Amino acid sequence: MSSVSAVNSLLSSTAPTAAPVDISSILAASAGTSAPGIDVTSAVAAAIYADRAPERIWQADQATLTSQTTTLTAIQTATAAIATDMEALNTLTGPLSARTVTSSSSDVTATAAEGTVLGDHTVVVNSLAAAGSWYSSLEPSAIAPLAAGSFTLSTAAGPSAIFQTGSGTSGDTLADLATAINSYTSPTGASLGVTATVVSDSTGSRLAIISNSAGAAADFSVAEPFTSWTAPEMSTGETLGANSLTLTSAAGIATIATTNGETYATLAAAINNATITTSFGSAQTSLAGATALTAGSVTTIQDPATGQTMTYTAASGSTIADLNTAIAAAVTAGTLSPSVTGTIIGGQEVISEGSTDQGITVSSNDSVLGAMDATPGTTTPLGLTATPSGPDANGNTNLTIASTDGTTPFTINEPSSSGTSFQFTQAVVGADASLTVDGVPIDSASNTVNGAIPGVTLTLLGTTSGSEVALAIGSDSAQVSTAINQFVTDYNTAIGLVNTQFTFNSATGTEGALASDPTVVSLQSTLEQALNYVNTPATGTTTVSTLNDLGISAGTDGALAVDSTTLDNALTNNPIDVQNFFEGAALNGFANSLSNTLNSYTDPANGAFTVDLSGIGTTSANLTSQINDFETNYIANQQTVLTAMYSSAEIALQQLPQKMAELNSELGFTGSGSSSG
Repeated sequence: MSSVSAVNSLLSSTAPTAAPVDISSILAASAGTSAPGIDVTSAVAAAIYADRAPERIWQADQATLTSQTTTLTAIQTATAAIATDMEALNTLTGPLSARTVTSSSSDVTATAAEGTVLGDHTVVVNSLAAAGSWYSSLEPSAIAPLAAGSFTLSTAAGPSAIFQTGSGTSGDTLADLATAINSYTSPTGASLGVTATVVSDSTGSRLAIISNSAGAAADFSVAEPFTSWTAPEMSTGETLGANSLTLTSAAGIATIATTNGETYATLAAAINNATITTSFGSAQTSLAGATALTAGSVTTIQDPATGQTMTYTAASGSTIADLNTAIAAAVTAGTLSPSVTGTIIGGQEVISEGSTDQGITVSSNDSVLGAMDATPGTTTPLGLTATPSGPDANGNTNLTIASTDGTTPFTINEPSSSGTSFQFTQAVVGADASLTVDGVPIDSASNTVNGAIPGVTLTLLGTTSGSEVALAIGSDSAQVSTAINQFVTDYNTAIGLVNTQFTFNSATGTEGALASDPTVVSLQSTLEQALNYVNTPATGTTTVSTLNDLGISAGTDGALAVDSTTLDNALTNNPIDVQNFFEGAALNGFANSLSNTLNSYTDPANGAFTVDLSGIGTTSANLTSQINDFETNYIANQQTVLTAMYSSAEIALQQLPQKMAELNSELGFTGSGSSSG
């Protein structure tokens, strides 16, 4: 095809995608008065832009869908926040169940668990629980060598241990002694339940031993070995109080009780008559191993020297042979010392520790065994002699306890009045707290008391000198108010987003992107109707029937407002009515009603929001697929065709001046425009 034909072909093209061609430029190019040419890239781009007109419509639709997704997701989040608020207001452990406790005295504070019954109580604290503590005599420093000696640390719970002091022992210094006490474990793996520390000041150092727990059951004693011990002097007319002395001799351990009004002479007689028992026999003497025990009966064996204890509770069908097997198992397990045995001798159940040990105690409430008494020949003297003295010229009396042989050491749970080179003094006696709650006496090993008032934990900080402390358990109004106001805030966020969709924009002449969305349309009606809930109790009356009774009202725009004065009055004066409004009689009140209603929107599987967003996503994905297909199947082909067409036209235009010159020459035209003939 000639260049002129190519140009004519291009000019006569009826293709809808052809870009307009400047004819004057072509004519000028043919006359040689300008440079010929077509901008192929621009011409093709213009044609393709026109071809992409359907895509721009689809993309505009996608932009609308994206806007709808963003807005609908925001509404979904706001609606879910309301549902969360309702869940908090419809649970037995939520803010409506939170409690506060006010006290009339700083000596007693308290906290209450969720749902604790509201009401008033009175508390009287007679004494506080105390942790037992002892301290040693003063030493030059924590690392100064201690004099040779020993002492026994015994706990109320049973474990006891003897600690040696002096060069080459675990108690070479106070610091070593503290380490030995803190790391001690009994044969059964139990610790002493105390903590030893070295306390130093400008005068020197002492060993302080403190129980890890308060209460009488965690108390302990420290006793030093003596060959002679002298009691504190009593003045004229002075007597002993109710107490007990624990004496440990080579024969065993004996606890001597004293009573109010007792004298040293009476105490001396009790000590001199004390014996150690190493074997007990049953009152019944016609027993056999197959003899059945009484179901539920309890037999207890204790070794006072080591604190080891075994308790056997008879089950239905248990026999005396079973009891003796259990004793043997306890010995194997280390619960009892190795020499303890149980056996039938002459028809009598005999429980013995052997003649070389320091005694045991055996008790049983089993009527089959009868009383467990010391067997003949198994009691030995304590090996101590107590001597009362006085009154002297001033009317004072005293007591001296000494080893009978004058050389064998013994211990006593009291410090010596005459003092020794290294001794202990009891600083605090471990004791339980004593109090009354609503007139009921309570004994507590700790100053933190649980169970005296159901759901309430009392913290005892001081005694009340017999005066009553008033405790008032009330609803935690601050938490409830915060929860209710949070609901109002979240409701207003949701209704505001919904209402915006139906607001006419005069500038664009349109409403929101979701004005015709059925989910949003129904949600607006649902939120507004939910405010009409009325609480009608099955029995009795209530002061809170509607949201208005809580000071919550809706404005003309649908937003809620809270009258804080009305709300505070309801929370203060009628907390149960407020709780019943939201929770109902069985978690079926306003909160449950609104929560169930919103669930049809917020359910993650089949809720309206999930279905709506899924539909929008599918439509947007389909449009993306449609655009991609249009680009692949049509635009790409058009771009190839047009590029080739415009490129051919450009070549033709480049050749046009030369062809015109050749044509003029053949026709005999000269450059001036006249012929030779």
